[in-house]
Amino acid sequence: MGSELNCCPASPTTVPAKSALESPMRRSGRRQRTTSIGNQTTTANPSEGIIRSNNRTIYTAGRPPWYNCAGQQVEPFVIGICGGSASGKTTVAEKIIESLDVPWVTLLSMDCFYKILNEKQHELALINEYNFDHPDAFDIDLLIDVLTKLKEGRKVEVPVYNFVTHGRESQTKTMYGANVIIFEGILTFHSSEVLKLLDMKIFVDTDPDIRLARRLKRDISQRGRDLKGVLKQYLNMVKPSYANYIAPTMAHADIIVPRGGENKVAIALIVQHVHTQLQLRGFKLRETLANSYKDQPMPESLHLLHPTPQIKGLHTFIRCKNTSRDEFIFYSKRLIRLVIEYALSLFPFKATCVETPQGVFYEGKRMESRKICGVSILRAGETMEQAVCDVCKDIRIGKILIQTNLKTGEPELYYLRLPKDIKDFKVILMDATVATGAAAMMAIRVLLDHDVPEQNIILASLLMAEIGVHSIAYAFPKVKIVTSALDPEINSKFYVIPGIGNFGDRYFGTEPSDEY
Repeated sequence: MGSELNCCPASPTTVPAKSALESPMRRSGRRQRTTSIGNQTTTANPSEGIIRSNNRTIYTAGRPPWYNCAGQQVEPFVIGICGGSASGKTTVAEKIIESLDVPWVTLLSMDCFYKILNEKQHELALINEYNFDHPDAFDIDLLIDVLTKLKEGRKVEVPVYNFVTHGRESQTKTMYGANVIIFEGILTFHSSEVLKLLDMKIFVDTDPDIRLARRLKRDISQRGRDLKGVLKQYLNMVKPSYANYIAPTMAHADIIVPRGGENKVAIALIVQHVHTQLQLRGFKLRETLANSYKDQPMPESLHLLHPTPQIKGLHTFIRCKNTSRDEFIFYSKRLIRLVIEYALSLFPFKATCVETPQGVFYEGKRMESRKICGVSILRAGETMEQAVCDVCKDIRIGKILIQTNLKTGEPELYYLRLPKDIKDFKVILMDATVATGAAAMMAIRVLLDHDVPEQNIILASLLMAEIGVHSIAYAFPKVKIVTSALDPEINSKFYVIPGIGNFGDRYFGTEPSDEY
């Protein structure tokens, strides 16, 4: 999503950001570590849950896990809200989101799926004679495709419709699936295929006079229409379409909500049911991983650097608590370079023959694919970017920021920037340490959702806990795992034992969080 990053850092850097990602503050000559502290409810509205600028995506409230400990998609709860024009569907959706208080909600409007008008239809629309309330006005096939992908937890590009110009904007809106997906529109229940995707169906039943008053106010003040045109469209198209296509679908509703968002009793019942369904589905991840796969043999997908005296010597430096920051960085870089070189050797190679300056032929090897992309899991994984840039000329670099929510203990996705065509690349996913494997699993899931084949991913890390290796290998058996050392345990705060402490804090010179 967005343009790729091409630059390789010459020295350790911190991630510039806003809101929940504010720049670290100086304190006692050291920068303070930043963490995710909120379990905020968000929607896919860029002005609320996501900031997009310069082809970047920043989640101002982190996206929690959307898969289970086996790496498989946990099916979200999909709510369909139907009702006449200006009945208060969006208000009901917002009230549900506000009351649910779940980490991540995606709100999708049927208005986004109006068809592109031809010249004649556009002329009719300008004189209020095109029926936007008829089923044929919507691109149902695109709607079904988008809603299906959202339910699968995948990235989608949603059209943006302009009601002033009666056309689609050139830019689309990027959305992801979530714990809860709310789809609202006047014809939400019209398609049998859409009905199959809905777990709960709500019909907002509002008095026709109130709907007309709201429509007059909206279309005149927000969409530049005049009173005569709005009334003409309502009487000739909106009102008949409601009677013919919308009102009959009330029969599909599980719950009918009179008075829309003002009906607090109905909202409370809906929220209670959704909470029950979410508990049955279960989204907890890190604690489950920490207590799984004990005393199991190491998977075949693990590739461990041979523990030579050189490797042991480098680990001695970076594990020692008295090692200065300069030396920690120096020896970490040496070890990172070895890990990256080893990871590259696992990609497919083909035989090739070259002629030496002495006129003698040499039977050698070349990597089969020159399309290799590095993706770092911020912030510790960023320390590995320079090494991959040093050994792979002109490599493209992507970034994924995942932080632990201190309230829930779960990893949350905050930021990602990947090459648009990453599905065509071999990917080296980089993180300095892996404990339970929860963050790495989330990053791998992101790559899979961007259509990167599982077998094209190599996870490279300096240090891993055995439980993390098992978790990743069980969930994603085709992902190759490369590390320079395995430690046997993690503690109650999910730190690797004996470990190296907090790699990011030691490398970047930041203060440890008080929570750890």
